[in-house]
Amino acid sequence: MTVIRSATVADVGTILRFVRELAAFEREPDAVEATEPMLQEALFGEKPAAEALIAENAEGPLGFALFFHNFSTWTGKRGLYLEDLYVTPDARGQGVGGALLAHLAGMALDRGCARFEWSVLDWNADAIAFYRKVGAVGMEDWTIQRMSGAALVRLAGR
Repeated sequence: MTVIRSATVADVGTILRFVRELAAFEREPDAVEATEPMLQEALFGEKPAAEALIAENAEGPLGFALFFHNFSTWTGKRGLYLEDLYVTPDARGQGVGGALLAHLAGMALDRGCARFEWSVLDWNADAIAFYRKVGAVGMEDWTIQRMSGAALVRLAGR
């Protein structure tokens, strides 16, 4: 039986391991810069930037979801943004990802969120098919823009 629970400080090492496994799956195995102290501060510090859920059974952790709130000026309400969803290879196909999504959808409703959103890599056909199956709609007219590193410093004038 899979249980979904809020992550605790004791889960930081597991979360970082899952982040690294997700990065490897997404073909970016060397891209993770996060450390356990960084995640501990981000998730459990004085001003948490995000929250996490752990999916587990009697044998241990099966996956996680990391999320935070965003805000829509159009709806005048906050939304729930799923940053990462990861299920271990052995647990895939057993409903763990669906249980995490359903739990997050319930949290979004309980918190008065107007939207529940996330991004998916365009080559991840299995994930996209699953998301369509549960009712998610791709935002075909929107693309994500990102700025980091030297470009961020340059635009800030620093």
